[in-house]
Amino acid sequence: MSLRAPRLTVDAYERGVRDGDRGVLARAVTLVESRSDGDAQLARELLQRLLPHTGGAHRIGITGVPGVGKSTFIDELGTRLVAAGKRVAVLAIDPTSQLSGGSILGDKTRMQRLALDARAFVRPSPSGLSPGGVARRTRETMLLCEAAGFDVVLVETVGVGQGETAVADMVDFFLVLVLPGAGDELQGIKKGVFELADALVVNKADGDGERRAKIALSDLRSALRYLPRKRPSWQPRALAASGLTGVGLDELWATIDEHRALLASTGELAALRAAQQRTWMWALIGERLERAFRQHPRVATELPRLERDVEAGTTTPGAAADELLAAFALASSKIQ
Repeated sequence: MSLRAPRLTVDAYERGVRDGDRGVLARAVTLVESRSDGDAQLARELLQRLLPHTGGAHRIGITGVPGVGKSTFIDELGTRLVAAGKRVAVLAIDPTSQLSGGSILGDKTRMQRLALDARAFVRPSPSGLSPGGVARRTRETMLLCEAAGFDVVLVETVGVGQGETAVADMVDFFLVLVLPGAGDELQGIKKGVFELADALVVNKADGDGERRAKIALSDLRSALRYLPRKRPSWQPRALAASGLTGVGLDELWATIDEHRALLASTGELAALRAAQQRTWMWALIGERLERAFRQHPRVATELPRLERDVEAGTTTPGAAADELLAAFALASSKIQ
């Protein structure tokens, strides 16, 4: 027996989201994350209706290696923003196990203050084995939060150091958290992730870590001079902060505000978001084409045999792919 609440009408979803009802918003997120064809159709209609009410929020991606303190950092930053009168949504992505497919989904317990604040919305979602450390419907969830009136949307990523371009392609400001005094500025994160950053923040700059944070900060500022700029108008910054004490968070938010104002004044913000929309469209085309491909009767019939042949080494992956694509194309042309 399913414990899932029944679907609302699209009018009820729209009204609840626009009214900022967190319960309806949570159900709307569940709707867009669903893999059901019926839910997908309703979700598309809902997003189309809400689209005129989106786009006003600060979209900020936050990543870093496990143990860097992302959740504590976001809880403190979000609490300060709420105290300053902003409504904050956190999309916290939990890694999905490669073995079991399960996810911990524990960020509400790690962000206790924000999770209990009526002016905030914390939504943990499984990454679903998708690349980039993001959930498969993070973009759609972001739009729902904006339509619900949230001023800031923080996307906390898995931080695995692989494919984080997916995160940078959906936010305005990409922040990389760094541990102090690890002896290696990259600390398991690929250099390419640093090149995507609009700011690098040495976290845990408190207590015994304060001195090490200052050394790491100096090293990062020197390293930034040799990294290529992501956009001509903005020189990435390196800062030190503490998610535990809040030190440096006001300076960080001032930097984020400065970045947004600069990009808005030059037209880069509008161009950035337009490019992200185009990237999103092509990602959806690829997703839906693959689904149609896998569901096609002739492909579904031939696929197990060809997979066995590839595994046995009796045919190449390229030859198998060509055969399947030819079967798909032939069947599709007959439909026409």
